[in-house]
Parts: sequence; structure tokens; C-alpha cells
Amino acid sequence: MSDERVQAWRPLILSGRWFQEIPEELRARLLDAAVVRQLRSGQRLFSRGDRPCGLYCVVEGAVRISGVSESGKEALLMLMEPPNWFGEISLIDGQPRTHDAVAEGATRVLQVPQAALKTMLAQEPRYWRDFALLMSHKLRLMFIALEELSLLPAPARLVRRLLMIAEDYGNLHEGPRRVIDVSQEQLALMLAISRQTTNQILKELEARGAVRLTYGKIELLSLEKLRDAASPSP
Repeated sequence: MSDERVQAWRPLILSGRWFQEIPEELRARLLDAAVVRQLRSGQRLFSRGDRPCGLYCVVEGAVRISGVSESGKEALLMLMEPPNWFGEISLIDGQPRTHDAVAEGATRVLQVPQAALKTMLAQEPRYWRDFALLMSHKLRLMFIALEELSLLPAPARLVRRLLMIAEDYGNLHEGPRRVIDVSQEQLALMLAISRQTTNQILKELEARGAVRLTYGKIELLSLEKLRDAASPSP
């Protein structure tokens, strides 16, 4: 049985689409096997090339999923916030980690160790489909991002990313959040555009009454105006 600290996060975790939709028995087994890990800001959870170490769920703070080139340039893929699960790629293929995972601020995650997952799946192979669905959701997001990178100008890509973050990349059942905890620098890294370009686009959106900018946060004032901006005229 998991300890009380793990069970205390159950209502939060249940607010996420994937965990809510998997079988109740699998939910219970994941929480029973989970342990709480507390990370300080900047602490590395795992690095690209590390051996598989299990599945994770963010319950406080955020985890930065990124890659860094040999020259030191960072590509920020996603900020994993509560109640997102990640780590399923290495679970499914057994290969090393594809990216770095680093705590963004003080962070808590639940970890379901690799050995416990392998035992669970050996006993109940039908659960493989549930983990494949977790991965396929992220694969869809990746295809969308690649398409937007090829076809859309920077302002439309930025607005669409804001809307995706507000909807927790499709992970929330309720409506979009109106305040998102993302800095302009982080947004620029996600979209592979400059910090200056990001600031210029956001200032234009602020002037149109679509957003309000504060330190490290962006408040979405008008979803209608943002959706209009996300569909540029031909």
C-alpha cells in the first residue's frame, strides 16, 4: 500500500484526463506503487541517455523537459505541471531517456519505479494500451507543433501555444486556465524564436486587450481575441 502522502494527491491526479479515464484497478496499482520525491529548483530528475527509471506524475511545481545541444543551446519542449504524467516512452521501448527533466522551482513528483511497472504489466498485459494512449496523446501534440512550425508565422504559433498551455495540452476536463505560469523566456524557447520577438508579439496582444503581462505569468483576458489571432488571414 502507498503511504498517506501519495493518497493525499489522489483528487488532484484525478483531475487529469488520462488518469481519470484509465481503469480504477490500474489507478489503485499506480498509487500503491508510487513514492513521493521532492526536488529543489534546478535539480535534475533524469538526463538524456539515462536508463529507464519509471513513470512520473507532477503534483507540485513543474518539470522542464528539454534538450541541450553541444553548443549549449536549449530546446524547451514542455513544462510538465500538475497533474501531468511523463516518462512513458522509456517504459514502452525500454530505451534510454530521450530528454532532460529538471525541476522548475520547488517541485514534488510521484514516481512509480520501473521494476514495479514491469511486474504490473507482466501480470496484466492489457494495461499496455493505457500507457500507449498516454504516449499517443503527446505524439499528436508533437505532430501539431511540427505542422505549425512549418506553416504558421511566429505570432499565430505563439498564440496557439498559449491556448494549449491554458488547456494543459488537452489534459483538463474543465475550461482553460486564465493565468498561466510561463515566462517570456520559456515561451521563446518552446517556439524557437527570440526573446525580443516573443516580447513584441505579447505586447501587441496586450495592446489588443487579449492578455495582461506580469512577472513570470501571462493572464488571458479574452479567449475570443486569442483564437482570432491564432487564425491569421491568408
